This record gives sequence, structure tokens and C-alpha cells, in this order.
Amino acid sequence: MGTFPKVELCPTTKLPEFAFIGRSNVGKSSLINMLCGRKALAKTSSTPGKTQAINLFEINGNWQLADLPGYGYAKVSKSIREQFGFMIKNYLKLRTNLFCTFILIDVRLSPQEVDLEMINWMGENEVPFYIVFTKTDKLKVKELEQNIEGFTNKLLETWTELPYMFASSSKTFLGQEEILDFVKSAL
Repeated sequence: MGTFPKVELCPTTKLPEFAFIGRSNVGKSSLINMLCGRKALAKTSSTPGKTQAINLFEINGNWQLADLPGYGYAKVSKSIREQFGFMIKNYLKLRTNLFCTFILIDVRLSPQEVDLEMINWMGENEVPFYIVFTKTDKLKVKELEQNIEGFTNKLLETWTELPYMFASSSKTFLGQEEILDFVKSAL
């Protein structure tokens, strides 16, 4: 569909939209490509901050996927990062066909403050979201379970009910079917 520097320029549609967001270098583009079965739909890069606008993709004429800029660290100036934050929050508040947002979390890391802030902001603003743990193939099963449990316990310090969580790997295709089944159930 296209790339848009602000939500007001995004085309109006009745198709349900599913947004993908996460810290810079969380594996967002790789996950999007894996879900869509295309190697280069979303551009991957080892440089944080590659996605700098709202990228919309129409999928099979049934739904839309929104690839949002990463939050947190990126190799851009502080003012540009602030613009990203404003763009993201405007999109999440104003996009009328947004069905839900998938917040991607790098499962290898301990709970990051910037992720917790985004999750809390989503809850405070009543924006529906789900958590997708990425890079699960980089951990042994025991480490994976411990890290997900640690993240869950951290959320339970402030949340009484947890959002649904998916585990994913763009290398092993873990989570592909589960996430796509969720999307299909919403159509």
C-alpha cells in the first residue's frame, strides 16, 4: 500500500489492521516477512532505526499489516526518536481500523524499561495488544521458559490480567501458524 510519515496521510479502509511494533532490532521485519512468506516484504537491517515511517501492506485483500518504527534506541538523533514516538502514539490512538497491535519483545533480554513503558501506555490508552516474544531459537528450552516467566512476573507487578502472548522465531517459523490463525479469526 505504501509508506506514510504520519497517520493522517494513511489511506482510509475498512480492512482490519494489525500493527507490529517493538524496540529497534527486535526482529520485527524478520517476523513480518516470516508471517507473510516473503523474504523482503519488510526491510531487515542490523542498523537500529531502519523503519522510519508507517509502512502499510494489504495482505490477500483481507487485512492490513502496519510496520511501525521501533521505539527506544535507534541510530538517529534524539529529536528524530521523539518524532517517531509522536508518530507511533498518534497512529495507535487515531487509526480507526486498527484491530490490535503486536508488541514484539526480544526474549533473550531481561524486561526492558522501554518495553514496559510501551505496554503500560497501551493499557492506559486502552489500545488492544498482544505480546510476541521473538528470537526464541537463540535460547535453550529451559532459558526460554525462565525468560518468559521472568517477563510475566514483571508484568504481574502492575497488571492484574495479562495479555495473550505468542512465542516466535523467524528462523524456525515458530508462532507463524498461531499468529496467522489469530488474525484469520478476527476477519
